[in-house]
Amino acid sequence: MARATTAVRRIRRQAGEAVFLRVAGPDGPRNRARIHTAPGPRWFSPDRPVRRVHGDASMFVGGLSALLLQSLHPVAMAAVAAHSGYRGDPWGRLHRTSTFLAVTTFGTGSDAEAAVARVRAVHARVRGRTDEGVPYRADDPELLGWVHVAEAYCFLRAHQRYGRCPLDPAGCDAYLADTGFVARALGVVGPPESTAELEDRMAACRPLLRPTPASRDTARFLLAEPPLPGAARLPYGLLAAAAVELLPPWARTAVTSGPVPLPARLPPGAARLGGHAVTRAIRWALPPAPPVAQYSSSG
Repeated sequence: MARATTAVRRIRRQAGEAVFLRVAGPDGPRNRARIHTAPGPRWFSPDRPVRRVHGDASMFVGGLSALLLQSLHPVAMAAVAAHSGYRGDPWGRLHRTSTFLAVTTFGTGSDAEAAVARVRAVHARVRGRTDEGVPYRADDPELLGWVHVAEAYCFLRAHQRYGRCPLDPAGCDAYLADTGFVARALGVVGPPESTAELEDRMAACRPLLRPTPASRDTARFLLAEPPLPGAARLPYGLLAAAAVELLPPWARTAVTSGPVPLPARLPPGAARLGGHAVTRAIRWALPPAPPVAQYSSSG
């Protein structure tokens, strides 16, 4: 029995380290220690819904779903394809994104402000034109607003379906108010702060969204060609199926309009079963975050 328990603990530790390394990168342990243990006021106190949502394994489904949904905005997708380097350095982009979310959600207010300033500086330099000649800039409030809406929609929807403790209606509105605070810091004008406002914003964006060659290429990369070892392909396939199923029906059709693998086309019931299985496995493997040195909301 003791040997079996030791073996299970070893497997759990190794699995958790592998998942954390993929998401947070080689600097992940050091960043995590600073984010959670550096003393100082935070933007969000421990009882805020944003901490519950962004600290849950359901974010693995929500994050992938958000990328797929964001890709359906032709102008936003053109900017990503030209400037993000997601194909050349997909893990680096994931590391930067996950660190930003962790810092703004759990880190000190000063670290969160510095993280926002770095992102805004990057956005200020990104300019270009789509293949159709439409000019864009990454700090355009409308583009920033779409990226935020897609993330908020998918993160919250994933949490309500796969999270350990789903939010009640008031908690969902409070989560959107929390994320709206960060969005405004990034330059978003009037981010939605309730589920009703979020649905209205999604409806307003709908006429702008459609599949393009760039979005199909992104879907193929995320769903059919992820840079993962063979052993990780099955759980990732289940995660991808859950992410696709999470999308609104029209977006699901758009994302799967090109050649994508079978898991992404699983029936809704099977996709949800797979999503629950993978998120529970990730939750089991990942160690809990260290206690925070000092909580004092400044948001």
